[in-house]
Amino acid sequence: MDCYTANWNPLGDSAFYRKYELYSMDWDLKEELRDCLVAAAPYGGPIALLRNPWRKEKTASMRPVLDIYSASGMPLASLLWKSGPVVSLGWSAEEELLCVQEDGAVLVYGLHGDFRRHFSMGNEVLQNRVLDARIFHTEFGSGVAILTGAHRFTLSANVGDLKLRRMPEVPGLQSAPSCWTTLCQDRVAQILLAVGPDLYLLDHAACSAVTPPGLAPGVSSFLQMAVSFTYRHLVLFTDTGYIWMGTASLKEKLCEFNCNIRAPPKQMVWCSRPRSKERAVVVAWERRLMVVGDAPESIQFVLDEDSYLVPELDGVRIFSRSTHEFLHEVPVASEEIFKIASMAPGALLLEAQKEYEKESQKADEYLREIQELGQLTQAVQQCIEAAGHEHQPDMQKSLLRVGLEGKARQGWEGLGRGWDGQLGKLSLLPSRSSQAASFGKCFLDRFPPDSFVRMCQDLRVLNAVRDYHIGIPLTYSQYKQLTIQVLLDRLVLRRLYPLAIQICEYLRLPEVQGVSRILAHWACYKVQQKDVSDEDVARAINQKLGDTPGVSYSDIAARAYGCGRTELAIKLLEYEPRSGEQVPLLLKMKRSKLALSKAIESGDTDLVFTVLLHLKNELNRGDFFMTLRNQPMALSLYRQFCKHQELETLKDLYNQDDNHQELGSFHIRASYAAEERIEGRVAALQTAADAFYKAKNEFAAKATEDQMRLLRLQRRLEDELGGQFLDLSLHDTVTTLILGGHNKRAEQLARDFRIPDKRLWWLKLTALADLEDWEELEKFSKSKKSPIGYLPFVEICMKQHNKYEAKKYASRVGPEQKVKALLLVGDVAQAADVAIEHRNEAELSLVLSHCTGATDGATADKIQRARAQAQKK
Repeated sequence: MDCYTANWNPLGDSAFYRKYELYSMDWDLKEELRDCLVAAAPYGGPIALLRNPWRKEKTASMRPVLDIYSASGMPLASLLWKSGPVVSLGWSAEEELLCVQEDGAVLVYGLHGDFRRHFSMGNEVLQNRVLDARIFHTEFGSGVAILTGAHRFTLSANVGDLKLRRMPEVPGLQSAPSCWTTLCQDRVAQILLAVGPDLYLLDHAACSAVTPPGLAPGVSSFLQMAVSFTYRHLVLFTDTGYIWMGTASLKEKLCEFNCNIRAPPKQMVWCSRPRSKERAVVVAWERRLMVVGDAPESIQFVLDEDSYLVPELDGVRIFSRSTHEFLHEVPVASEEIFKIASMAPGALLLEAQKEYEKESQKADEYLREIQELGQLTQAVQQCIEAAGHEHQPDMQKSLLRVGLEGKARQGWEGLGRGWDGQLGKLSLLPSRSSQAASFGKCFLDRFPPDSFVRMCQDLRVLNAVRDYHIGIPLTYSQYKQLTIQVLLDRLVLRRLYPLAIQICEYLRLPEVQGVSRILAHWACYKVQQKDVSDEDVARAINQKLGDTPGVSYSDIAARAYGCGRTELAIKLLEYEPRSGEQVPLLLKMKRSKLALSKAIESGDTDLVFTVLLHLKNELNRGDFFMTLRNQPMALSLYRQFCKHQELETLKDLYNQDDNHQELGSFHIRASYAAEERIEGRVAALQTAADAFYKAKNEFAAKATEDQMRLLRLQRRLEDELGGQFLDLSLHDTVTTLILGGHNKRAEQLARDFRIPDKRLWWLKLTALADLEDWEELEKFSKSKKSPIGYLPFVEICMKQHNKYEAKKYASRVGPEQKVKALLLVGDVAQAADVAIEHRNEAELSLVLSHCTGATDGATADKIQRARAQAQKK
């Protein structure tokens, strides 16, 4: 604690920078870093090394080796490079390694050296070769920028959605620029390059000459340039030794520094933290590291060995053959607490805690001073915040541990146990200046524990992933920017499934976002282990996953199928409860019959139709029909489909099944749907009749033959009488003949088709009434005794509003319907007389219901007296 600020280096009056060791590297490199192509991913990401033998003639026959390490130097993958010469390496935001070759091809590898895909940067790049390349990151994803041998630039802002953009030509450019970089302004990727003393900005439309404001005179060349981690700031290194810093838009100058070194630096990167007003740049030569900013002096470090700089969100990682360090600006909270002679609330609280441990009364003096200023809450918050920015667990504990004794004095025993229990969980946390935060909380009446608990959780997670065997040296700021979900994704990418699950359980993340998702990734990795049998892999996955919510066995089965393990995929699909997820993959695996069985079991007709259409396209006609015969439900559904979409296929199905009944019905429908000529229709009906005879359905066969006869007769009637007869029913044909005055033909037609007399009389009665041919109707009624009686005559006449004609037939109506007929023609009195004569209570009631007002009053009285007399008897 006493030497805590020993590694702090001031830059001007307002900022300190410190460099501390992350790991002692034990990666046993056989080559110097300068002899390798190096790429390190941000956010504590992996390191890729590719020895570059293409630059040395004496080793040109050797095959290079691509090695991938964690940030702690733990080997992750190693493979012989069998492709073409590589110009540049870089990591995407998804931690995929992009290898840009001299021919413009970009090969993409996973974290464990597994080849993912490749793409080309275009024919122009292929023809002119690649001189230099940059991998950069924007809000759209990871991009690639290429400088070709023709001194033209080509870039893609997102390799996930490759769209190549050929940048405008730089006027008069005959050689490679002295330096260049990519910018991202207003969501557009741009190229900034230096040609001698001039700077050019290339966007998608034009090439523009730009001049940095306030640049020192005498510059004849720019040797190096770098953009900040957030693409907001730019730094230029000139041949005069001046370092110009400003905004990336080149509209504002921040500062300028003369380093008095004219040799071009090996690397130059920004070193700043979020929300800080300080801007600093780290410049590296072979054995010197310099930190410069808006101050007349700089911070300098000696490099004992070849090193590589990795810009980060809040600092710079520096690794060499032996060490991996982190250089950053000291956070405000840490500076206020630990700065010499600091009177900040956090510093006073820390001193109070120290004196309290010594049992000194000065502890009370410090506390009173803080409380009088009303800064105790601020002091506690400073200690909690400072703990987050510490790398060593001991210092974290010192800034966070809760003073149980102090809380006991203030009556905070319950809360103290809660917080202390949280710390107890954090084996990585813990002793002395956390006592400051907790010590301060003892004297606060209402201090919410949320920030303290969250910091404990965050630090436990960070310390776990910073472990040497994990090798992800995230800072607190980086962790918050990255988010816990992305960190879990990166642990999964490294196949650290147990640790990822422990973090999810510790943070109590929802299963779908946490444990379930990680188990699904584990299962997808498990299916790639081809040295284990399909049965064992499927059983292990099911035992581990069970019915875990959010896990899709179909996704895991799809991964197994992609690895060439079809049988394993089928076994995994047996655990998938959703048929809608099973069937598409089974179809993709060409297991259509099994897919059909699953679809039928699901009861989902849409799913069955999907499989049937797939089978139809996959199998020949005979095999397809045989498959359907073994699945009655599928056959029935397919028939329904064919009835609306494929009538010929439906006919083939009936033929194959010898289903003559349905075949006959099919031909009947077809005769009316497709045939317009009478000959074709009759021929189709004849085929239908034959089918009905084969089906032993004589009724249907006879009816079909009658229909053929009727069609022929209707055609003949049209030819002889004119008018429209085709497609009329038998009854309508008779009615049409009667309406046309062809009574003889109508009667002949009725005899030919054996129409019953009652039906014929009804047809003729209706037709003559519609014609209002009352004379012919009367003759017809007298032609012989009516088989339907005469009440229908009365009803039809009244329907035509002809009471006069109706009365003619009312007198001829039989006794049982006489009352009703008389009421229809409006003769209520006579109806009453008949009803009284019949002594029928129902008829009396019916007549009485038709009696209205004074007009029928006498009739009503008469009925009532008849009823009374009947009751006396």
